[in-house]
Amino acid sequence: MDESQVRPGRARQASIVDVAALAGVSPATVSRSLRGHPNVSPQTRQRVLDAARELAYTISPNASGLASGRTGAVGVVVPFVTRWFFANVVAGLHDALSVAGYDLLLYHLGDVAARDRFFERMPLARRVDAVVSVAMPLPEEHTLALRALDMPMVTVGAHVPGVPGVGIDDELACRTAVHHLVHQGHERITMLAGPEDDGGFGFVSSHRRHAGYLAAMAAAGLEPCVHRVTEYGIDAGIAGAEAILAGQRLPTAVVAEYDELAIGGIRAMRRASVAVPGQVSVIGVDDHEMAAVVDLTTVAQPVREQGAAAGAMLAAMLDGGARVQDLVLPTRLVVRGSTGVPRDHVR
Repeated sequence: MDESQVRPGRARQASIVDVAALAGVSPATVSRSLRGHPNVSPQTRQRVLDAARELAYTISPNASGLASGRTGAVGVVVPFVTRWFFANVVAGLHDALSVAGYDLLLYHLGDVAARDRFFERMPLARRVDAVVSVAMPLPEEHTLALRALDMPMVTVGAHVPGVPGVGIDDELACRTAVHHLVHQGHERITMLAGPEDDGGFGFVSSHRRHAGYLAAMAAAGLEPCVHRVTEYGIDAGIAGAEAILAGQRLPTAVVAEYDELAIGGIRAMRRASVAVPGQVSVIGVDDHEMAAVVDLTTVAQPVREQGAAAGAMLAAMLDGGARVQDLVLPTRLVVRGSTGVPRDHVR
């Protein structure tokens, strides 16, 4: 066939064999040279670099991974990827790990049955270099399964024995919320709490925030009153607030375990023509992205920053750095328009 009749096609990308042939060395020597292996002479390494440059050779990520034993990926295991907290933690992890050159491999569990199947199959082996577990206190058999992988691991928002973690002091966050209400003069303060065991995952933040509420009420000499809903989210907050409003005596303030409950609570109160904060003050915990929209006073936690800190921690471990320690990030009170002095204190 005449050369002029050959259809123009995509130029074949140079391979490691092509570089080896041009440099006059073996493919193994090319691999060692490009990875900076010490057992290659400077003259040979330069010949390989010159050949690679001439052929516009780029290292295949898969081949590089096979040579180094690294995948360049970090496995992130989350119970509910669509929820605000988990989505922002993952965003923070991506912020830190992408800068360090790692990709994220996300595993969304959704329910306890899926979690158990995940740990039975253990799909992380040979796919990732490290693991981040988000807000999941793990049963011993699952912890052992992760340890058996023999790779770096970090947790966010939960404690796994022997594994470094990033989180906040959830008990202190809820105490701060109650203290704010007490300082305004509130005495009848009801806690609107989430499900006792949300999805069967056993999230520790719920128990710790409940403990913080009880401790703050006891310190103020006040009688606690907890109304617990059975579902998660804004609709659960609406239903919970409606039940509180149907009680014999209205509280002067409600502290919600998390902001979605508080947002739902405010919506229910406004529907019932109960003034917020004129008749009932409402405070949440988290500083959800909708908190400012509804003018919600809350105790803010740095969610994306927790993910970023965990990612940086893991990158340091993968880089051969010293063993890292647990990191507790601070929370802060954000006063907006949903809390105020109780009506019977107004002169």
